[in-house]
Amino acid sequence: MPGPGNVGERVRNLRLTRRLSQAQLAGHDLSDSYISLIESGKRTPTPTVLRMLAERLGCTPEYLAEGVEPEQRAHLEVRERHAHLALLRGDPVTAEAGFDEVIARSDDPDLTARARWGRARALEELGRTDDAIALFEELREQAERDPGRASWLPPVIALARCYHAVGDLGQAIALGERAVARLHHLGLGVGEEYTEVGRILLLAYVDRSDPARAHDLGRRLLHPEGSGDEPTSVHYQRASMRALEEGTIGDSLYFADQALAVRTDTSPVQARERLALAAAKALLRGVMPFSAAAPSGAVPAGEYGFERPRAEGSREAAQEALDLLQGTTNLDGAEATERTIAKARALVLIGELDDAIATLEQFLDTGMALAPPTRTHPVTPQPGNDLAARTQKTVLARLVLARARVAQGDRMAAQVVLRAASEQLATLPMGRPAAHLLRELGELLELVHDPEGAATAYRKALEAAGLRAARPQAANRDLGRV
Repeated sequence: MPGPGNVGERVRNLRLTRRLSQAQLAGHDLSDSYISLIESGKRTPTPTVLRMLAERLGCTPEYLAEGVEPEQRAHLEVRERHAHLALLRGDPVTAEAGFDEVIARSDDPDLTARARWGRARALEELGRTDDAIALFEELREQAERDPGRASWLPPVIALARCYHAVGDLGQAIALGERAVARLHHLGLGVGEEYTEVGRILLLAYVDRSDPARAHDLGRRLLHPEGSGDEPTSVHYQRASMRALEEGTIGDSLYFADQALAVRTDTSPVQARERLALAAAKALLRGVMPFSAAAPSGAVPAGEYGFERPRAEGSREAAQEALDLLQGTTNLDGAEATERTIAKARALVLIGELDDAIATLEQFLDTGMALAPPTRTHPVTPQPGNDLAARTQKTVLARLVLARARVAQGDRMAAQVVLRAASEQLATLPMGRPAAHLLRELGELLELVHDPEGAATAYRKALEAAGLRAARPQAANRDLGRV
């Protein structure tokens, strides 16, 4: 554990433990009044005085200065790195415990900041998104207060991702656009940060029913202009120099580290695959193909001032989505599941119904139980076992399977699948993810000629999104006079 208090308190505690008077500690080199000033916190000893006092008190200068012995510091440094390794191998529970230990025992600001960042990422991976947001917000505020020590870009991008996950599209888009503006200001249009924030914004624009902006962003992300054949490390180094010139040392150091790391790191490959998955999902939700330019003179209009997207993408968009998904074979975990479902949805749109059904039935048989759940109370995500997220994926797979059955003309088979999806949907907590699924359930129930069930699904979708349908009221005979 770190030594208590400040330098003066540690000097006083050790002096009393060694049963020395202030005069004895001062010796012939210092005065007892100077020792008194140090112990009261009114004087800060120089490195030379620290070494002298440490020798007489039987400790190290590092302990007097920082409260941590070199061996303890080395142990905490190793512990923090092991926690990051646990996070990378998909063990956020172990990672969180390691980061907690470092935060509790370290008084090194840089080490503590790294551990707090790691803990926030672990909380995000555990599905405790609200807790992660609170910690990321603290890290962002700290970076904004002291831009010479840290860059605020990583926490801002992480916050955009977390706010999108909890359905706060306004915050997600505002933070994402702020991060993009900063990257553009530094001349950085490539790299993991640009790819990740672009992915988040692309999905958020689609969720906000803004296909025009999603299409424009997707084209710029998938078909960048002006990047040339220069290595990504060169772009990072150039951004670091620009940040240095304007005095934002935290950004400069961050991008210099990224320039060094990108030479051997494989994460840019994964970042590109995650972007490709996001682009494919956007295409399957009504965004026009990114390979085509947006029609000129189009005036978007709608609830948010933009055209409303189609429920499903076009055949051309589906084929482009399949092409993008072919390059995402390295994704794993939840993203691999999303890839499987997106591929099946694309296959339905291009008419490859047998392949889509085989893909989905194999996923449902090996990924989750086919039988609908017996309990009806909401699912509560547990650390390391985000059941709600997995349930959402299974419901989505069933909805796509039902869509394939409808396309085959097998209405009865579609009704069976939709019944299972509906019962499983009842276990999900309220929120935007459930609302999206309920809305698609309503569309499919209309297709199988179940208007009552569709109306119920639409009503539940409004409730899940935090809205209430207006109750019908009897007409007032005097209403025309108002």
